[in-house]
Amino acid sequence: MFAAPQNTDLLLSEAQKEALYVKLVEQINKDFTYANESVDFDPAIAPIDLKVQLHEKIYKLIQYKFAEYLNLLYIIDVSEDKIKQLDGSDLVDLAEQVTFLILKREWQKVWFRNRL
Repeated sequence: MFAAPQNTDLLLSEAQKEALYVKLVEQINKDFTYANESVDFDPAIAPIDLKVQLHEKIYKLIQYKFAEYLNLLYIIDVSEDKIKQLDGSDLVDLAEQVTFLILKREWQKVWFRNRL
């Protein structure tokens, strides 16, 4: 049964533990490309670097390209209800929380695909 990790660090370490980290990075690259917000994370990227670079990308999208940010959330299929529950008063914190939601959804896709 799928149990979503409680934070980004646990999620990334679980992906590594299950040898699915590369597939997670590939899924992120694929969905960002579908949303025309291309990122090209190397599958060998360190988890901390992935976390930081993804956070920066989300922060910039929220601040400068909001329509594209919303499209990305739609493409990745992040729950609208979960986004609405977030506190948007601090953009840096908001981007960090959204980054976690994106990683959680992408991890869910990869996890399920490799269980069936």
